[in-house]
Amino acid sequence: MKRLLLALLILASSCTVSKINKSITKSSVFDKGHLGFMLVDPSKDKALVSINEDKYFIPASNTKLFTFYASYSVLGDGKINGLNYLEKGDSLIFWGTGDPSLLHPDFMDSTVVDFLRNSERKLFLVNTFDQVDAFGPGWSWDWYNAYYATERSAFPIYGNVVRFSKDSTQSGFDTYPAYFEPKLSPAPGPPSFLTFQRDRFENEYQYFTPESSHSFERDIPFITSAAFTAELLSEKTGKKVTLIAGEKYLSQNPKKLQTAPADSIYAQMMKISDNFLAEQLMLLVSDQLNNRLSTREAIDYAKENLLNDLPDEPMWYDGSGLSSRNMFTPRSIIALLEKIRAEVPLEKIKAYFPAGGESGTIRSWYPAEEGQPPYIYAKTGTLSMSNALSGYLVTKSGKILHFSCLMNNYQIPSSELKTELQKVLYFIHDKY
Repeated sequence: MKRLLLALLILASSCTVSKINKSITKSSVFDKGHLGFMLVDPSKDKALVSINEDKYFIPASNTKLFTFYASYSVLGDGKINGLNYLEKGDSLIFWGTGDPSLLHPDFMDSTVVDFLRNSERKLFLVNTFDQVDAFGPGWSWDWYNAYYATERSAFPIYGNVVRFSKDSTQSGFDTYPAYFEPKLSPAPGPPSFLTFQRDRFENEYQYFTPESSHSFERDIPFITSAAFTAELLSEKTGKKVTLIAGEKYLSQNPKKLQTAPADSIYAQMMKISDNFLAEQLMLLVSDQLNNRLSTREAIDYAKENLLNDLPDEPMWYDGSGLSSRNMFTPRSIIALLEKIRAEVPLEKIKAYFPAGGESGTIRSWYPAEEGQPPYIYAKTGTLSMSNALSGYLVTKSGKILHFSCLMNNYQIPSSELKTELQKVLYFIHDKY
Protein backbone atom coordinates (compact mmCIF):
# COMPACT_ATOMS: atom_id res chain seq x y z
CA MET A 1 0.00 0.00 0.00
CA LYS A 2 2.84 2.42 0.87
CA ARG A 3 4.53 1.70 -2.44
CA LEU A 4 1.26 2.30 -4.27
CA LEU A 5 0.72 5.65 -2.53
CA LEU A 6 4.30 6.70 -3.30
CA ALA A 7 3.86 5.75 -6.94
CA LEU A 8 0.63 7.76 -7.14
CA LEU A 9 2.32 10.81 -5.60
CA ILE A 10 5.19 10.58 -8.05
CA LEU A 11 2.75 10.21 -10.95
CA ALA A 12 0.71 13.24 -9.77
CA SER A 13 3.86 15.31 -9.38
CA SER A 14 5.06 14.27 -12.84
CA CYS A 15 1.72 15.25 -14.36
CA THR A 16 1.87 18.65 -12.66
CA VAL A 17 5.38 19.32 -13.95
CA SER A 18 4.29 18.25 -17.43
CA LYS A 19 1.37 20.71 -17.30
CA ILE A 20 3.70 23.50 -16.14
CA ASN A 21 6.01 22.83 -19.07
CA LYS A 22 3.12 22.82 -21.54
CA SER A 23 1.70 26.07 -20.15
CA ILE A 24 4.98 27.71 -21.15
CA THR A 25 6.04 25.90 -24.31
CA LYS A 26 2.56 25.94 -25.84
CA SER A 27 1.87 29.59 -24.98
CA SER A 28 1.01 31.77 -27.98
CA VAL A 29 2.28 34.76 -25.97
CA PHE A 30 5.70 33.39 -24.99
CA ASP A 31 6.12 32.11 -28.55
CA LYS A 32 6.38 35.68 -29.86
CA GLY A 33 9.92 36.29 -28.62
CA HIS A 34 12.99 34.72 -27.02
CA LEU A 35 12.20 33.02 -23.69
CA GLY A 36 14.42 31.55 -21.02
CA PHE A 37 12.71 29.88 -18.05
CA MET A 38 14.04 27.72 -15.25
CA LEU A 39 12.20 26.41 -12.20
CA VAL A 40 13.97 24.47 -9.46
CA ASP A 41 12.77 22.61 -6.38
CA PRO A 42 15.79 22.96 -4.06
CA SER A 43 14.42 20.37 -1.62
CA LYS A 44 14.86 17.77 -4.38
CA ASP A 45 17.87 19.47 -5.97
CA LYS A 46 15.91 19.11 -9.18
CA ALA A 47 15.11 21.34 -12.15
CA LEU A 48 11.39 21.07 -12.88
CA VAL A 49 11.47 23.29 -15.98
CA SER A 50 14.47 24.14 -18.17
CA ILE A 51 13.85 26.20 -21.30
CA ASN A 52 16.91 27.85 -22.90
CA GLU A 53 18.45 27.83 -19.44
CA ASP A 54 21.98 27.89 -20.88
CA LYS A 55 21.35 30.78 -23.31
CA TYR A 56 22.39 34.36 -22.57
CA PHE A 57 19.70 37.04 -22.17
CA ILE A 58 19.70 40.76 -21.47
CA PRO A 59 18.50 40.76 -17.86
CA ALA A 60 17.67 44.46 -17.39
CA SER A 61 17.22 45.07 -13.64
CA ASN A 62 17.68 41.40 -12.78
CA THR A 63 21.29 42.64 -12.72
CA LYS A 64 20.43 44.06 -9.30
CA LEU A 65 20.32 40.51 -7.94
CA PHE A 66 24.07 40.34 -8.61
CA THR A 67 24.59 43.82 -7.18
CA PHE A 68 22.64 42.89 -4.06
CA TYR A 69 24.60 39.70 -3.48
CA ALA A 70 27.97 41.39 -3.99
CA SER A 71 26.99 44.28 -1.70
CA TYR A 72 25.55 42.05 1.02
CA SER A 73 28.64 39.83 0.91
CA VAL A 74 31.14 42.70 1.15
CA LEU A 75 29.28 45.41 3.07
CA GLY A 76 27.05 43.29 5.29
CA ASP A 77 23.76 44.56 6.68
CA GLY A 78 25.04 47.10 9.21
CA LYS A 79 25.81 50.76 8.66
CA ILE A 80 27.76 51.69 5.56
CA ASN A 81 30.97 53.70 5.44
CA GLY A 82 29.88 57.16 4.29
CA LEU A 83 33.11 59.14 4.42
CA ASN A 84 36.86 58.66 4.16
CA TYR A 85 38.82 61.20 6.17
CA LEU A 86 42.21 62.09 7.61
CA GLU A 87 42.94 64.58 10.38
CA LYS A 88 46.18 66.46 9.70
CA GLY A 89 46.97 69.30 12.11
CA ASP A 90 44.26 71.93 11.64
CA SER A 91 42.93 70.25 8.49
CA LEU A 92 40.19 67.70 7.94
CA ILE A 93 40.86 66.05 4.58
CA PHE A 94 38.01 63.93 3.28
CA TRP A 95 36.66 62.22 0.17
CA GLY A 96 33.66 60.14 -0.85
CA THR A 97 32.95 56.44 -0.57
CA GLY A 98 30.06 56.53 -3.05
CA ASP A 99 27.52 56.57 -0.18
CA PRO A 100 24.15 57.58 -1.73
CA SER A 101 22.36 58.40 1.53
CA LEU A 102 23.73 61.91 2.25
CA LEU A 103 20.66 64.18 2.35
CA HIS A 104 18.95 61.83 -0.11
CA PRO A 105 15.26 62.85 -0.18
CA ASP A 106 14.20 59.34 0.90
CA PHE A 107 16.87 58.77 3.57
CA MET A 108 17.72 62.28 4.72
CA ASP A 109 20.90 61.07 6.40
CA SER A 110 22.84 64.08 7.71
CA THR A 111 25.66 62.22 9.48
CA VAL A 112 28.38 63.55 7.14
CA VAL A 113 27.07 67.14 7.18
CA ASP A 114 26.85 67.10 10.99
CA PHE A 115 30.36 65.68 11.23
CA LEU A 116 31.82 68.34 8.94
CA ARG A 117 29.84 71.17 10.54
CA ASN A 118 30.96 70.21 14.05
CA SER A 119 34.62 69.82 13.16
CA GLU A 120 36.91 72.62 14.33
CA ARG A 121 39.32 71.93 11.49
CA LYS A 122 39.46 73.48 8.04
CA LEU A 123 37.64 71.35 5.47
CA PHE A 124 39.35 70.01 2.35
CA LEU A 125 37.52 67.81 -0.18
CA VAL A 126 39.82 65.56 -2.22
CA ASN A 127 38.71 65.45 -5.83
CA THR A 128 38.13 61.78 -6.71
CA PHE A 129 35.36 62.46 -9.23
CA ASP A 130 37.52 61.35 -12.15
CA GLN A 131 37.31 57.80 -10.78
CA VAL A 132 33.61 57.57 -11.65
CA ASP A 133 31.92 58.07 -15.04
CA ALA A 134 28.57 59.81 -14.62
CA PHE A 135 26.89 57.38 -17.04
CA GLY A 136 27.53 53.64 -17.21
CA PRO A 137 28.77 51.70 -20.25
CA GLY A 138 26.14 51.53 -22.96
CA TRP A 139 23.78 54.06 -21.35
CA SER A 140 21.97 56.39 -23.71
CA TRP A 141 22.89 60.09 -23.71
CA ASP A 142 19.23 61.17 -23.92
CA TRP A 143 18.43 59.69 -20.49
CA TYR A 144 19.98 62.74 -18.80
CA ASN A 145 16.59 64.11 -17.66
CA ALA A 146 15.30 60.81 -16.29
CA TYR A 147 15.53 59.71 -12.67
CA TYR A 148 16.32 56.16 -13.73
CA ALA A 149 19.63 57.44 -15.17
CA THR A 150 20.68 59.70 -12.29
CA GLU A 151 24.39 60.44 -12.53
CA ARG A 152 26.80 58.26 -10.60
CA SER A 153 29.42 60.10 -8.55
CA ALA A 154 32.16 59.75 -5.98
CA PHE A 155 30.37 61.92 -3.42
CA PRO A 156 26.59 62.00 -3.96
CA ILE A 157 24.53 64.63 -2.17
CA TYR A 158 20.74 64.99 -2.22
CA GLY A 159 20.68 61.74 -4.18
CA ASN A 160 22.09 63.74 -7.14
CA VAL A 161 18.54 64.86 -7.93
CA VAL A 162 16.19 67.76 -7.46
CA ARG A 163 12.83 66.64 -6.06
CA PHE A 164 9.74 68.59 -7.06
CA SER A 165 6.71 67.63 -4.99
CA LYS A 166 3.20 68.75 -4.19
CA ASP A 167 0.34 67.46 -2.06
CA SER A 168 -3.31 67.97 -2.86
CA THR A 169 -3.65 70.94 -0.48
CA GLN A 170 -0.91 73.03 -2.12
CA SER A 171 -1.36 75.59 -4.84
CA GLY A 172 2.33 75.50 -5.77
CA PHE A 173 5.03 72.87 -5.33
CA ASP A 174 8.14 72.32 -3.19
CA THR A 175 11.71 72.09 -4.44
CA TYR A 176 14.28 70.00 -2.57
CA PRO A 177 16.94 71.12 -2.07
CA ALA A 178 15.82 74.75 -1.98
CA TYR A 179 19.20 75.66 -3.48
CA PHE A 180 17.71 74.99 -6.92
CA GLU A 181 14.69 77.30 -6.63
CA PRO A 182 16.49 80.22 -8.35
CA LYS A 183 17.45 77.86 -11.20
CA LEU A 184 13.82 77.06 -11.96
CA SER A 185 11.66 78.97 -14.43
CA PRO A 186 8.25 78.44 -16.08
CA ALA A 187 8.30 77.33 -19.69
CA PRO A 188 5.96 78.50 -22.40
CA GLY A 189 3.14 76.10 -22.96
CA PRO A 190 1.83 74.39 -21.06
CA PRO A 191 1.24 70.84 -22.27
CA SER A 192 -1.60 68.71 -20.96
CA PHE A 193 0.45 67.24 -18.11
CA LEU A 194 2.94 68.42 -15.52
CA THR A 195 6.58 67.96 -16.43
CA PHE A 196 10.02 69.22 -15.49
CA GLN A 197 12.90 69.53 -17.91
CA ARG A 198 16.57 70.17 -17.23
CA ASP A 199 18.87 71.76 -19.74
CA ARG A 200 21.16 69.13 -21.16
CA PHE A 201 24.39 70.91 -20.23
CA GLU A 202 23.42 73.19 -17.33
CA ASN A 203 21.63 72.81 -14.01
CA GLU A 204 18.79 75.00 -15.21
CA TYR A 205 15.21 73.74 -15.07
CA GLN A 206 11.93 74.60 -16.74
CA TYR A 207 8.50 73.43 -15.74
CA PHE A 208 4.99 73.24 -17.12
CA THR A 209 2.30 73.41 -14.46
CA PRO A 210 -1.32 73.20 -15.51
CA GLU A 211 -3.74 73.69 -12.64
CA SER A 212 -4.14 70.42 -10.84
CA SER A 213 -5.38 69.20 -7.48
CA HIS A 214 -3.33 66.03 -7.73
CA SER A 215 -0.29 65.24 -5.62
CA PHE A 216 2.96 64.49 -7.42
CA GLU A 217 6.63 63.82 -6.87
CA ARG A 218 9.29 64.14 -9.58
CA ASP A 219 13.01 63.55 -9.21
CA ILE A 220 15.14 65.12 -11.96
CA PRO A 221 18.92 64.57 -12.00
CA PHE A 222 21.39 67.41 -11.71
CA ILE A 223 24.84 67.53 -13.31
CA THR A 224 27.46 66.50 -10.79
CA SER A 225 31.04 67.69 -10.38
CA ALA A 226 33.62 67.97 -7.64
CA ALA A 227 33.37 71.77 -7.59
CA PHE A 228 29.58 71.69 -7.41
CA THR A 229 29.66 69.15 -4.57
CA ALA A 230 32.08 71.35 -2.62
CA GLU A 231 29.72 74.29 -3.19
CA LEU A 232 26.69 72.34 -1.95
CA LEU A 233 28.60 71.11 1.09
CA SER A 234 29.73 74.65 1.90
CA GLU A 235 26.15 75.90 1.60
CA LYS A 236 24.80 73.14 3.85
CA THR A 237 27.51 73.15 6.54
CA GLY A 238 27.92 76.92 6.64
CA LYS A 239 31.69 76.38 6.37
CA LYS A 240 34.11 76.80 3.50
CA VAL A 241 34.93 73.52 1.78
CA THR A 242 38.08 73.76 -0.33
CA LEU A 243 38.54 71.40 -3.25
CA ILE A 244 42.05 69.91 -3.55
CA ALA A 245 43.78 67.42 -5.85
CA GLY A 246 45.18 65.43 -2.93
CA GLU A 247 46.16 62.27 -4.79
CA LYS A 248 48.84 61.65 -2.17
CA TYR A 249 46.23 61.19 0.55
CA LEU A 250 44.36 58.39 -1.18
CA SER A 251 47.03 55.78 -0.52
CA GLN A 252 46.93 56.50 3.21
CA ASN A 253 44.72 54.55 5.60
CA PRO A 254 41.71 56.80 6.16
CA LYS A 255 39.23 56.72 9.00
CA LYS A 256 35.69 55.73 8.05
CA LEU A 257 32.55 57.50 9.17
CA GLN A 258 29.50 55.24 9.33
CA THR A 259 26.20 56.61 8.10
CA ALA A 260 22.97 54.93 6.93
CA PRO A 261 22.03 51.28 7.51
CA ALA A 262 22.74 49.12 4.49
CA ASP A 263 19.44 47.31 5.08
CA SER A 264 17.42 50.36 4.11
CA ILE A 265 19.43 50.89 0.92
CA TYR A 266 19.13 47.24 -0.14
CA ALA A 267 15.37 47.28 0.40
CA GLN A 268 14.79 50.44 -1.60
CA MET A 269 17.14 49.37 -4.37
CA MET A 270 15.39 46.02 -4.74
CA LYS A 271 11.77 46.99 -4.14
CA ILE A 272 11.50 49.99 -6.46
CA SER A 273 14.42 48.93 -8.67
CA ASP A 274 16.38 52.09 -7.91
CA ASN A 275 19.20 52.33 -10.45
CA PHE A 276 21.08 55.11 -8.66
CA LEU A 277 21.30 53.13 -5.41
CA ALA A 278 22.46 50.05 -7.30
CA GLU A 279 25.24 51.95 -9.03
CA GLN A 280 26.42 53.59 -5.82
CA LEU A 281 26.38 50.28 -3.95
CA MET A 282 28.96 48.90 -6.38
CA LEU A 283 31.14 51.94 -5.70
CA LEU A 284 30.76 51.33 -1.96
CA VAL A 285 31.92 47.75 -2.53
CA SER A 286 34.98 49.00 -4.42
CA ASP A 287 35.77 51.54 -1.69
CA GLN A 288 35.48 48.86 0.98
CA LEU A 289 37.85 46.58 -0.92
CA ASN A 290 40.62 48.95 -1.94
CA ASN A 291 39.80 52.60 -1.11
CA ARG A 292 39.10 53.27 -4.79
CA LEU A 293 35.86 53.87 -6.64
CA SER A 294 35.55 51.51 -9.59
CA THR A 295 32.47 49.59 -10.65
CA ARG A 296 34.66 47.47 -12.91
CA GLU A 297 36.94 46.48 -10.02
CA ALA A 298 33.95 45.66 -7.80
CA ILE A 299 32.42 43.46 -10.52
CA ASP A 300 35.73 41.72 -11.22
CA TYR A 301 36.17 40.99 -7.51
CA ALA A 302 32.65 39.57 -7.25
CA LYS A 303 33.09 37.38 -10.34
CA GLU A 304 36.43 36.02 -9.16
CA ASN A 305 35.70 35.55 -5.46
CA LEU A 306 31.93 35.29 -4.99
CA LEU A 307 30.53 33.99 -8.27
CA ASN A 308 33.27 31.81 -9.71
CA ASP A 309 31.12 28.69 -9.33
CA LEU A 310 28.21 29.88 -11.48
CA PRO A 311 27.38 27.64 -14.48
CA ASP A 312 28.05 30.47 -16.96
CA GLU A 313 30.25 33.53 -16.62
CA PRO A 314 28.15 36.69 -16.08
CA MET A 315 28.56 39.32 -18.76
CA TRP A 316 28.27 42.09 -16.17
CA TYR A 317 28.95 45.79 -16.84
CA ASP A 318 27.02 47.99 -14.40
CA GLY A 319 25.22 47.83 -11.09
CA SER A 320 21.72 48.69 -12.21
CA GLY A 321 21.08 46.73 -15.41
CA LEU A 322 20.62 49.84 -17.55
CA SER A 323 23.36 48.63 -19.86
CA SER A 324 22.21 46.29 -22.61
CA ARG A 325 25.74 44.85 -22.55
CA ASN A 326 24.78 42.85 -19.44
CA MET A 327 23.93 39.25 -20.26
CA PHE A 328 23.18 36.33 -17.92
CA THR A 329 21.76 32.84 -18.33
CA PRO A 330 18.68 31.62 -16.42
CA ARG A 331 20.69 28.82 -14.81
CA SER A 332 23.29 31.26 -13.49
CA ILE A 333 20.54 33.39 -11.97
CA ILE A 334 19.09 30.24 -10.37
CA ALA A 335 22.52 29.46 -8.93
CA LEU A 336 22.71 33.00 -7.58
CA LEU A 337 19.25 32.70 -5.99
CA GLU A 338 20.48 29.54 -4.28
CA LYS A 339 23.48 31.44 -2.89
CA ILE A 340 21.22 34.20 -1.59
CA ARG A 341 18.92 31.65 0.09
CA ALA A 342 21.91 29.97 1.72
CA GLU A 343 23.46 33.18 3.06
CA VAL A 344 20.60 35.63 3.66
CA PRO A 345 17.89 34.85 6.24
CA LEU A 346 14.48 34.27 4.66
CA GLU A 347 12.89 37.11 6.61
CA LYS A 348 15.48 39.51 5.21
CA ILE A 349 14.83 38.23 1.69
CA LYS A 350 11.15 38.97 2.19
CA ALA A 351 12.02 42.44 3.51
CA TYR A 352 14.34 43.24 0.60
CA PHE A 353 12.52 41.71 -2.38
CA PRO A 354 9.33 43.04 -3.99
CA ALA A 355 6.31 40.98 -2.89
CA GLY A 356 3.61 40.01 -5.38
CA GLY A 357 0.41 42.00 -4.96
CA GLU A 358 1.88 43.89 -2.04
CA SER A 359 5.05 45.91 -2.55
CA GLY A 360 7.58 47.36 -4.94
CA THR A 361 7.55 46.82 -8.68
CA ILE A 362 5.14 43.85 -8.46
CA ARG A 363 2.58 45.33 -6.08
CA SER A 364 0.03 45.25 -8.93
CA TRP A 365 0.98 41.79 -10.18
CA TYR A 366 1.08 38.18 -8.93
CA PRO A 367 -1.37 38.73 -6.03
CA ALA A 368 -2.12 36.01 -3.51
CA GLU A 369 -5.65 34.95 -2.69
CA GLU A 370 -7.47 37.33 -0.40
CA GLY A 371 -6.25 37.05 3.17
CA GLN A 372 -3.17 35.02 2.21
CA PRO A 373 0.47 36.17 2.37
CA PRO A 374 2.38 36.87 -0.87
CA TYR A 375 3.58 33.81 -2.75
CA ILE A 376 6.06 35.62 -5.05
CA TYR A 377 9.21 37.41 -3.85
CA ALA A 378 11.11 38.38 -6.95
CA LYS A 379 13.13 41.00 -8.80
CA THR A 380 11.77 42.50 -11.98
CA GLY A 381 13.67 43.76 -15.01
CA THR A 382 12.49 46.04 -17.78
CA LEU A 383 14.24 47.53 -20.80
CA SER A 384 13.08 48.04 -24.34
CA MET A 385 12.09 44.55 -25.59
CA SER A 386 13.51 42.98 -22.39
CA ASN A 387 11.46 41.76 -19.42
CA ALA A 388 12.53 39.58 -16.54
CA LEU A 389 11.31 38.19 -13.24
CA SER A 390 13.49 36.02 -11.00
CA GLY A 391 13.12 35.02 -7.38
CA TYR A 392 11.22 32.76 -5.02
CA LEU A 393 7.79 31.15 -5.31
CA VAL A 394 6.00 29.76 -2.25
CA THR A 395 3.56 26.95 -3.07
CA LYS A 396 0.35 26.17 -1.19
CA SER A 397 2.05 23.00 0.02
CA GLY A 398 4.73 25.12 1.70
CA LYS A 399 7.61 24.53 -0.71
CA ILE A 400 9.89 27.39 -1.74
CA LEU A 401 10.84 27.11 -5.40
CA HIS A 402 13.46 29.15 -7.27
CA PHE A 403 12.60 30.50 -10.70
CA SER A 404 14.05 32.74 -13.39
CA CYS A 405 12.11 34.01 -16.40
CA LEU A 406 13.99 36.12 -18.97
CA MET A 407 12.12 37.46 -22.00
CA ASN A 408 13.89 39.26 -24.84
CA ASN A 409 12.91 40.65 -28.25
CA TYR A 410 9.18 40.83 -27.60
CA GLN A 411 7.36 43.55 -29.48
CA ILE A 412 4.09 43.06 -27.64
CA PRO A 413 3.13 45.15 -24.58
CA SER A 414 4.87 44.04 -21.39
CA SER A 415 1.45 43.77 -19.74
CA GLU A 416 0.66 40.81 -22.02
CA LEU A 417 3.84 39.04 -20.93
CA LYS A 418 3.13 39.70 -17.26
CA THR A 419 -0.46 38.49 -17.58
CA GLU A 420 0.72 35.23 -19.15
CA LEU A 421 3.50 34.77 -16.59
CA GLN A 422 1.05 35.48 -13.79
CA LYS A 423 -1.11 32.57 -14.97
CA VAL A 424 1.89 30.22 -15.05
CA LEU A 425 3.24 31.22 -11.64
CA TYR A 426 -0.14 30.97 -9.96
CA PHE A 427 -0.65 27.49 -11.44
CA ILE A 428 2.70 26.43 -9.95
CA HIS A 429 1.78 27.99 -6.60
CA ASP A 430 -1.62 26.27 -6.60
CA LYS A 431 -0.78 22.82 -7.91
CA TYR A 432 2.83 21.91 -7.07
